[in-house]
Amino acid sequence: MVRPSIVIASTGDTFHDLEGPETMPDTPDTPHLAVDAPPVMFIHGLWLAASSWDPWRTRFGAAGFSTLAPTWPGEAPSITDTREHADDQAGYGIDEVTAHFAEAIAPLGRKPIVVGHSFGGLVAQKLLAADVAAAAVAIDPAQIQGVKVLPLAQLRSTFSVLGNPANAKRTVTLTPAAFAYSFGNAIDRSESDEIYDHWTIPSPGRPLFQAAFANLLPGSPAHVDTTARRGPLLILGGGQDHAVPESVSRSAHHRYRKAPTDNDYIVLADRGHSLTVDHGWPDVADTVLDWLAQRGFGAPVSH
Repeated sequence: MVRPSIVIASTGDTFHDLEGPETMPDTPDTPHLAVDAPPVMFIHGLWLAASSWDPWRTRFGAAGFSTLAPTWPGEAPSITDTREHADDQAGYGIDEVTAHFAEAIAPLGRKPIVVGHSFGGLVAQKLLAADVAAAAVAIDPAQIQGVKVLPLAQLRSTFSVLGNPANAKRTVTLTPAAFAYSFGNAIDRSESDEIYDHWTIPSPGRPLFQAAFANLLPGSPAHVDTTARRGPLLILGGGQDHAVPESVSRSAHHRYRKAPTDNDYIVLADRGHSLTVDHGWPDVADTVLDWLAQRGFGAPVSH
């Protein structure tokens, strides 16, 4: 049995523009593809739009991967339209979202690499366990069933949603202050507000309720088969994360301790939940690219 490895890493703080390119089409067509490189599917979590992956898609495209970043069920292609039609996402849960992305995989004709953030990281693990993905990267993933740690910071991050049971059937919009605490606590408030204005959308409350009560429900949608035979998994934990504290990510990795597959863990010690969209995102993306190269997908990034 391959033992999971734990690597401690701290990334740098080189500034990069938040804007990124215009929203990219969901197409696996990218020039100069690496030979036999699987496509990479990016899956966002709650409160960030699918287009927040556009800078990552450009970077992965330059590394030889074709990419796609489908929207969630009910999410419009544009952030403006999603904000104006928030109720279109109401009521969707983990199972529906997972099935939605599995359907997006089917036309590809081969198993993709799935890279997910937050609840996208939970969905990525479910897709990998179902053996419809070649490999998965779960960045600050929402807790899967069996994770029992519950840090105070996480309770505070989720209270605005979980404090009202009616939110399980609604979409919820975070305030700038709530976003700054949950996502932007490791960056300046001005940068957090800029990210909020540029990338955030309303999101369904149901997945958060399902994850919060997963350990009370034997058939929880947050269940992941951690003993399945499938491709390699990387879990990335942000050391300063409030929404998904590093202890939660580490506990999720520990759930794979008996898995017959490769399961790696990297801590980005100085990063919060905004790590995929803040000024340090290129370092996080390169960490993922380097891990993929180590696992036989693509070439390592030049530093």
